[in-house]
Amino acid sequence: MTSLGSRANYFVNEQSVTPYHPANHTGTTNFRLIGPETVGAAKVELVLGVIEKGKGALPHSHPGIEQVCYMLEGRALAEVGGQARELGPGDCCFFPADLLHSFTVTSDTPARVLVIYSPPYGESPEHTVKG
Repeated sequence: MTSLGSRANYFVNEQSVTPYHPANHTGTTNFRLIGPETVGAAKVELVLGVIEKGKGALPHSHPGIEQVCYMLEGRALAEVGGQARELGPGDCCFFPADLLHSFTVTSDTPARVLVIYSPPYGESPEHTVKG
């Protein structure tokens, strides 16, 4: 049984969650789709990020948390571990735990990206170290 008990609902979409603006990001609106508070997930978190042109994640790292980004729409420059690559729809990247990374939208249209955290990030300040 999940932490949601009898209220458990395993089906969510962008419209069924409250959007928020993450710390250390600019022009970004996130929708936490899968997490402890939505479906009772304890070991994984899935976020849909919508990011404006020229905006994104400033350099930072997540102590003890791995992150995967999968591009749905738009283009973005991802930088991690001395490597940089422009990503487009269907591309993904991996940000290892504790490693400084950044993410900046390069397309004229907003980017839509699925972000997976393990373990769940939950936007806790102690889970982010600014670069």
